[in-house]
Amino acid sequence: MRGLAPLLPASLMRRREVLSAAIALPFAARAQAALSDGAGRRVSIPAKVERVFPAGPPAAILLYTLAPDLLLGWPRANKAEELEFLLPGIGNRPEVGRVTGRGNTANLESVLALKPDLIVDSGSTRPTYVELADRVQQQTGIPYALLDGRLETTPGSYLTLGQLVQRRERARELARYAEETLSTVRARCMAVPAAQRPRVYYARGPAGLETGLSGSINVETIEFLGLRNVAAETPGGLANVSMEQVLRWDPEVIVTIDQDFAAGVRDNPLWRGVRAVKEGRVHLSPKLPFGWIDFPPGVNRLVGLWWLGKVVYPERFPEDLRVLARDFYQRFYQVQLTDAQVTRVLAGRS
Repeated sequence: MRGLAPLLPASLMRRREVLSAAIALPFAARAQAALSDGAGRRVSIPAKVERVFPAGPPAAILLYTLAPDLLLGWPRANKAEELEFLLPGIGNRPEVGRVTGRGNTANLESVLALKPDLIVDSGSTRPTYVELADRVQQQTGIPYALLDGRLETTPGSYLTLGQLVQRRERARELARYAEETLSTVRARCMAVPAAQRPRVYYARGPAGLETGLSGSINVETIEFLGLRNVAAETPGGLANVSMEQVLRWDPEVIVTIDQDFAAGVRDNPLWRGVRAVKEGRVHLSPKLPFGWIDFPPGVNRLVGLWWLGKVVYPERFPEDLRVLARDFYQRFYQVQLTDAQVTRVLAGRS
């Protein structure tokens, strides 16, 4: 879940009027029109957008998949094993920090120094984040577009971003894929009677004792497919739980993004009594270059819906995951996977 960026420091507050005056005139001269973002805000966009600052990881991935050439940099520098699955010259663009989310690392001075034409965020559109967008836009003079980061709104977010950065044709292509994936995978899973859907536990961290509560964006893929999140009795975000609680839940399926947990859980005496472990239904999610279930909760999860559907209901998903992975990586990440790379990705390990 994203957090609020800090207010402008006092030193910057004193220079706020100077910055606004310096930016306002050139920005006004190149502004084309006001477009609506995912929160219904009217955002004035330059006639030509060439430099875009991503406010957080989901925004960076969304922008990369649509218009990689416009991406100024990444909130966190990509690791060597991740760069292999991204476009050369784009995946290794510099770390620029983030103005939203946990551990905000980009102050507004550093954002201004990069001279972006547009700031894009993808995530919650609740009033808190609308206020953040308005405040950053006011303090920097840079248009700030807030897009809805929920899975179900992915097609619309692509179309909106396509308008904002003048990449409408490609936006329509990616939106169409997203719409077909969302509707097809969800329909197959929801056709299973509710009582027969497996009880799923999402395990994070090497101990597997962090999970997503009901409504958490981190378990959105699980809940979107109608699977029964065992932690859904309590609404919220991420939470630490006890081993005793996991034993009481006794999930039928465990999904994890942590390879150390996945590798050791079967030999861990604390976990041996859990049904999913006893029955060999602990599944390590693919994560290169970005997680298929979470981490971050962005458009990278679209291919994860196919993976999760096949993990839980193999009889309802006869598609070859290798083919699906190749297709997704070519469409969205714009790279061609070798057989060896597909195998590495599906293994869920770095």
